[in-house]
Amino acid sequence: MAQTKIGVLGGSGVYEIEGLEDAQWQTVESPWGAPSDQILTGTLGGVGMAFLPRHGRGHVHSPSSVPYRANIDALKRLGVTDVISVSACGSFREEMAPGDFVVVDQFIDRTFAREKSFFGAGCVAHVSVAHPTCPRLSAACVEAAQAEGITVHDGGTYLAMEGPQFSSMAESKMYRESWGCDVIGMTNMPEAKLAREAELCYASVAMITDYDSWHPHHGAVDITDIIATLTGNADKARALVKRLPGLLGAEREPCPHGCDRALDFALLTAPEKRDPELLSKLDAVASRVL
Repeated sequence: MAQTKIGVLGGSGVYEIEGLEDAQWQTVESPWGAPSDQILTGTLGGVGMAFLPRHGRGHVHSPSSVPYRANIDALKRLGVTDVISVSACGSFREEMAPGDFVVVDQFIDRTFAREKSFFGAGCVAHVSVAHPTCPRLSAACVEAAQAEGITVHDGGTYLAMEGPQFSSMAESKMYRESWGCDVIGMTNMPEAKLAREAELCYASVAMITDYDSWHPHHGAVDITDIIATLTGNADKARALVKRLPGLLGAEREPCPHGCDRALDFALLTAPEKRDPELLSKLDAVASRVL
């Protein structure tokens, strides 16, 4: 039976988990470039953990420059089985207020300046992202949040924008009224798509900091207000993450939703036509099927 290892992609402070044993920062090399930072590994409640600061310590990467492929590949190389994304977002819903959490289950990807796949010429693959998050892992995040008394919304559509600027009012209203989105952020895409290609279960915990720019009584997004809310959210996020080992357990059954078998029928390029150089880069991501 496989062993659970939880990977957390998040911001500053989320990796400062009380009780993390044998904690050490590790440098992980990836053929897709350098990850955002070293990865903090350890065990929590008998379950392996790996924390990767998405923007790097000191916030050195913009949403567009985050090395998404290297990050996911590095987590896979460390044996991570379940990835929890913890990220700040804006809200399009009055009832989804700053300080609330949303466990996202759908995405609309409006990013355009990022590499979005491990596959390409020489090894073509198409995975399904009809349901881009893992229901089992998402349910654990909801349960952990509720146990900590966090106001959490189970399900929501996340609009992934390129950034780094925030939305115009016209964009914000369109995403809210015409497109039916619930929250907006800049980092969950292509992260979720890449996690699926790497056959990793993925859950997104979106921490609301503001109402974007649509709200008539809250005005434009103010970075000072966002940072103040982020500080409080980080405390809640740490508490949520700390509960996950107990909910997921040390021993891991195959994912009932098939996240860990996403590549079963995805590879289209004939074996004799596959590019050896690309295959060598896929040694961790697609090792099960290659």
